[in-house]
Amino acid sequence: MGLLSMKGTLGSSSMVLGKVESNRREEDAYFKLSSLYSGSVHYKFLYKDREILKCKKERNVIVATGPAIEAPVIATEPLTKDDLIDYMVSGCKPKEKWRIGTEHEKFGFEFDTLRPIKYKQISPLLNGIAERFHWDKIMEGDNVIGLKTGKQSISLEPGGQIELSGAPFKTLHETYDEINLHLYQAKTVAEEMRIGFMGLGFQPKWRLGDIPKVPKVRYNIMQNYFSKFGLLAVQSLLMTCSVQVNLDFSSEADMVKKMRAGLALQPLATALFSNSPFKQGAPNGYVSFRSHVNGQVDKRRTGMLPFVFYDTFGFEQFVDYALDVPMIFVYRKNKYIPCGGMSFRDFMAGKLPAIRGQVPTISDWENHLTTIFPEVRLKKYMEMRGADGGPLNMLCALPAFWVGLLYDEVSLHNVLDMIADWTDEDKQYLRNQVPFTGLKTPFQGRLLQHVAEDVLKWAKDGLDRRCLNESIFLDPLIEVVGTGMTPAEKLLEMYNNKWGSNIDSVFRECCY
Repeated sequence: MGLLSMKGTLGSSSMVLGKVESNRREEDAYFKLSSLYSGSVHYKFLYKDREILKCKKERNVIVATGPAIEAPVIATEPLTKDDLIDYMVSGCKPKEKWRIGTEHEKFGFEFDTLRPIKYKQISPLLNGIAERFHWDKIMEGDNVIGLKTGKQSISLEPGGQIELSGAPFKTLHETYDEINLHLYQAKTVAEEMRIGFMGLGFQPKWRLGDIPKVPKVRYNIMQNYFSKFGLLAVQSLLMTCSVQVNLDFSSEADMVKKMRAGLALQPLATALFSNSPFKQGAPNGYVSFRSHVNGQVDKRRTGMLPFVFYDTFGFEQFVDYALDVPMIFVYRKNKYIPCGGMSFRDFMAGKLPAIRGQVPTISDWENHLTTIFPEVRLKKYMEMRGADGGPLNMLCALPAFWVGLLYDEVSLHNVLDMIADWTDEDKQYLRNQVPFTGLKTPFQGRLLQHVAEDVLKWAKDGLDRRCLNESIFLDPLIEVVGTGMTPAEKLLEMYNNKWGSNIDSVFRECCY
């Protein structure tokens, strides 16, 4: 099995990196000069006759060791709750500094067996990308566990999924270029190893026991913790892929409006992007099984956060919520230490048994926030977390959808007006039901598909008012809403007809 032509490429965007044809292992002949700016890093690429003639990166290479957030020093003065609130407040930015950061995960698989790739394959893959395209390696002991360049990073997820955490950009065109370039680089190395990448929300064929382990101590601790909540909670770590967008806010009031709009409409995004209808080789009864299993994780760190809709909500209330979410680990002396379910509030009082008497630093707070998984997560920015992983055009449609709604005052107020009479029960009903029925979910006398028609128009209008020709990235969603066929339902139709109920075909269909 070889890689197929890339689906959903938007030809009007500013960079075309080429197609990868079935059973081909090199680029078709291209002569294309491209450039991508990520922070202060400038890349230059020139392609001709299947060879990279030049790949120059103007900076020194530094090999990093440790977790995503640097190991904290021992605090000399105790943190206060005001310090944690101030940390959140420091994320406020004027509108001209708002950016778009997109993250997506994908499954790697062997061409010849369709099995998930093992760490002994991931390690040379990451090393190959680092050496050929000049990324810095992130190490844990002797193991490469990620890559970094400028403000972008590639990380290894608990089940061996590969994630790109993109740089913050001004426009969606830059986001498209970044994802396209990343896929080109990853596939250039992977194809030589007979490895492909697939955009789906849930592992479609293999069982939990078939998922190889990765050498990250943090994930071992997390898996042990999640196992207390049942099999589905562990599957949420090891067998899911998502796409999310990170967005800014200008003030506490602006954050509150965006959090409310984002949480209320997250089930709608789940429906639009639903792309996980298979499990263990057959239909699983859901359109977004990823969303369902994520809802089965520790309820204290997931969900719709009803308190966001209280009149009293602000930065302080989110801090109070996070303070009481049980901690999973703490990082000290280059080691991850399980926390036994103690809260961050306990940590601030010096009561963590494993490091009794020590109090946290702000880096501990940052690490703790990464272990909280609500539908919208607040840090110094907010993360929209409700969408399944999918093909390239859907990876770009997700930030387009939310930028059009949340970065435009008129569209944002339209959303807030629409959801003003939605009760907590209404929102929870959508969260529970949408993974089963998607856009066909009945809601307030009509289908969710009809709600999506209104919301998608507002998203398009919001993008059009940016005057950056970005609404083209909504085209896949316009098709979904117009036909009522989500990505999951299209896959199910192919499974039942064209594929003859053979799940192996999904690897070809969903291969980048």
